[in-house]
Amino acid sequence: MKDKDTDRHRLANIVRYLMGARSELSQSASGQIQVQEEDGVRYLQFGTPWIQGAMRLSQPDALEVEYVQQMMLWTLFDQEPQAICQLGLGVGALTRFCYHHFPQAVITAVEIDQEVITTCHEHFLLPPASERLALVHDDAADFVANADNQGRFDVLQVDLYDAESTGPARGSAAFYQDCAQVLTESGMMTINLFCEYPDHHMHLKRMEAAFEAVAWLPEVHDSNIVAIGFRQAPVLEFDDLYRRATKIEQTLALPASTWVDGLYKWMQHR
Repeated sequence: MKDKDTDRHRLANIVRYLMGARSELSQSASGQIQVQEEDGVRYLQFGTPWIQGAMRLSQPDALEVEYVQQMMLWTLFDQEPQAICQLGLGVGALTRFCYHHFPQAVITAVEIDQEVITTCHEHFLLPPASERLALVHDDAADFVANADNQGRFDVLQVDLYDAESTGPARGSAAFYQDCAQVLTESGMMTINLFCEYPDHHMHLKRMEAAFEAVAWLPEVHDSNIVAIGFRQAPVLEFDDLYRRATKIEQTLALPASTWVDGLYKWMQHR
């Protein structure tokens, strides 16, 4: 069964790789960053056909990709965060979404490549830096290891991939420990794990060593698993989560009930 799963994931990755032919809208001076458009959706790529993010031109404030929507899983547990941090900008989808929907929060986005930040301003409607939005040009590992950032954030969203996208660009045990330390006492981290098996389990084990509680949703897109780590384990009944999910669906237009379904399935298999 494991061999069949491995073959299925490898085939899905090959298909995704070969689906890179799109009309090119822009290319950075280095040639490493391309902006493509197809069927009303604008994509970002890092010099390879792997897609790093997407924005639907007719709905630029919506979250286009399912796993990106799932990165908002934390909204089931905290609906009024004061400080949100994004590690890995991508096309700025989560940063824009949080900036738009959580006006009480200060948003910090950390990106290692200045060209990505520039591209997001020019092609993906990323707002300029302001009192509510800090854009930090830094390595995510260095940022979370900086003692000045300890205890700063209610929410940490982690989506770190390089051009080859063979696995998370940062994912050591020390990195996850540092991620936990930048959170407030009740803070949470969501993370996109896109990698081959059994690497998902390796990252989840490292998270479990750093956080008091860790849960994850069923796999989507044939390789993406979104997990959530809690500095303090939440105490909520599933009826409460479904009520919160209904509110999220009404206010944020996100399929939050499916996240609760996924958490319930996760709990049954623990």
